[in-house]
Amino acid sequence: MPLTFYPTDSKLAIFEKVQQYLEANGLLVTSRDLARPWGGFFVIDETQAQQFAQQFFFGISVADLRIGGRLSPKILIVQGSRRLSWQYHHRRAEIWKLVAGEAGVAISPTDDEGLVQPMMPGDVIRLDRGQRHRLVGLENWGMVAEIWQHTDALHPSDEDDIVRVQDDFGRSVL
Repeated sequence: MPLTFYPTDSKLAIFEKVQQYLEANGLLVTSRDLARPWGGFFVIDETQAQQFAQQFFFGISVADLRIGGRLSPKILIVQGSRRLSWQYHHRRAEIWKLVAGEAGVAISPTDDEGLVQPMMPGDVIRLDRGQRHRLVGLENWGMVAEIWQHTDALHPSDEDDIVRVQDDFGRSVL
């Protein structure tokens, strides 16, 4: 059943809808973070990476997604008119798919931010390690399936592997 978001939905209502959707699809949420100023995220049990890939990235096997280590599936929730930081990562590549709602993405190989390109539900975006990117909420909430593709098996990526080039919320940058 597809998810429907409304611009007037509260953050808590959106997170409850998404939690119920994930559980109904047999995915185990190991943690969630509603405290991000742009929205938040759900972390899915890494042992379900294949199931997550089959559900959200149909036709792409886990073997094809692996780069140098394990995979970490997540769901990003971005609020309308909010933006994640303009950022990149040293120890991961990412693959995103817009599952529900609205979102856009800016991508660039340099610190100069590219134009925001609207995503359509079902669009898949591949982000290389070091590639600058930003997820952008448009007029409504957006739900993006994300897989972290760890590029260093001995030092997997984590939330500290974010190099912010620009941030709307005053968090530290370069």
